[in-house]
Amino acid sequence: MNTEVLERLSEIDQADAVRCARVLLRRPLLRTGGPESELLPLIYRHRAVLSELFAGVLGYRLVVERRFARLYKSGPGHDATRGEATLTPRGYAYLALTLASLTGVGQQTLLSRLVTDIRSAAADAGIEVSDDLGELRAIASALRHLVSLGVLTETEGTVTGEDEALLTIDTTLLGQLVAGPLGVATTPTELITLAARPGPRGIEHALRRRLVENPVTHYADLTDDEAAWLRKRARQESRLIERCFGLVAEVRREGIAVTDPEDYLTDVSFPGQSTVARVALLALPDLLSSGEVRDGWVAVPVERVTTVCDELVDAYPAAWSKLMVASIPKLVDDVLHLLLSLGLAKPADDTGGAWLLSPAAHRWAPEPDGAPKQDEEPVPEPEPGWSLFDHEGKTR
Repeated sequence: MNTEVLERLSEIDQADAVRCARVLLRRPLLRTGGPESELLPLIYRHRAVLSELFAGVLGYRLVVERRFARLYKSGPGHDATRGEATLTPRGYAYLALTLASLTGVGQQTLLSRLVTDIRSAAADAGIEVSDDLGELRAIASALRHLVSLGVLTETEGTVTGEDEALLTIDTTLLGQLVAGPLGVATTPTELITLAARPGPRGIEHALRRRLVENPVTHYADLTDDEAAWLRKRARQESRLIERCFGLVAEVRREGIAVTDPEDYLTDVSFPGQSTVARVALLALPDLLSSGEVRDGWVAVPVERVTTVCDELVDAYPAAWSKLMVASIPKLVDDVLHLLLSLGLAKPADDTGGAWLLSPAAHRWAPEPDGAPKQDEEPVPEPEPGWSLFDHEGKTR
């Protein structure tokens, strides 16, 4: 049993180990001076238990030293909803080029020198670069991301300033950053595929990773073997991830939804406070009740989503950010992609432009806080009435 490693500890140490495991799931690269770095001594103390726990339950490799801890998680594959929010596809390209350039720089470099090396690496890779604003922003976002990870330190100046900057490279963290098998893959596509491979135990590790890393796992999205394995062990696996990582699973006929009661491991909160999140929440009941049911999923045309969102914006005009509802098509796109990132929606396979809403979306039945806007009835003009001046001559 995978929880045996925890059972060997006292109750206090068990709680500490689970806490450390949750932090590592959220921050796979934990370093001195970074967020939650105060837990590094505790992680170092329980490094043997944590390494055994991650290897046994998820098939993840854990490297722990006194000044950093690195959990090597599997890649997201071709899931477009997973990734760093601050990086565009172009930003990711520059991140890869920056990592390639930093391998031969040493411990310090000037910002201008690094940018020159990045452009040179792009030319070697056959990538066209320019000096337009979008390119400069993509380079800056890649450098800022490496600063946030502690790989780069702004010793003098900043990576986004107009003046020259001196950067210090943490070569140890640089060597721990990339998790994919660069020495094996021959193409970018192959690297993405290899990085998302299941662990040593095949289906067991693949499905546990899916449960831990995704809010909803649908049986319909699995292979026949995977679905059969998970259906048979759903309750047991639910207890396992709750015991090891504090996650709560809801087992249903169509699949398993996993939530974190503390919202610590929730990267996208839902329901949320943003305009997009609230519109998406309030739109769900109408969308679910008006679509065609396909194997538990509800097919909804984009036109219907547009109508429902437009009606909500019109009914509660004071409830939304004016900027976010200025363009209804943009709002609809944001709502659908939020639901996609939550595992509550996906594009239909047909070419009709429809979207499929997950059976898990039925778990919400929201009610607006306020009443919808009412059309005001016109106030009739008052009829002429009695006046002092109607009886002239009788006044004094």
